[in-house]
Amino acid sequence: MKSAVAAFAFFLGLASVAQAQESTPETEHGRFTFKQVSDGLLRLDARTGEVALCGKRAVGWACQALPEDRTALENEIARLQGENAALKRELVARGVPLPDGTKGPPATARPDQDLKLPSDADLDRALSFLERAWRRLVEMVQNLQREMESEKGKKQLDKGGPDKKS
Repeated sequence: MKSAVAAFAFFLGLASVAQAQESTPETEHGRFTFKQVSDGLLRLDARTGEVALCGKRAVGWACQALPEDRTALENEIARLQGENAALKRELVARGVPLPDGTKGPPATARPDQDLKLPSDADLDRALSFLERAWRRLVEMVQNLQREMESEKGKKQLDKGGPDKKS
């Protein structure tokens, strides 16, 4: 009996090894690239670009994602956008058409243009409109409250409310 159980366990183990070999792990197709460093291994995920430091821990091997220097990336993006805008302005100034699908440099406000503010009459009209709208809103709320109170009173009378004596 023991030999039958041992043989069954052996064949079960072989089957799981064969099945594991049939499935292709992520590393076979180059998703992860490893580089040995003094603290362990650096793992680069080719799909996501995530970099992790892998090393032996108390519970076994573990990988911890390394933080990105986000501010450096954002500063570089801002620098490149500024450089790109300057080059576009230079092309436009020389009369060279921009490539298809690109927008021209952002329009800058001319200092000789004055900002036109609304007149007192415009402000008065806007304020009177807001005042009328507010009053109508308050009236609608008051009417709704009156209707709800009258319906509540009717329901109490229909049910034999507090005024009805038995």
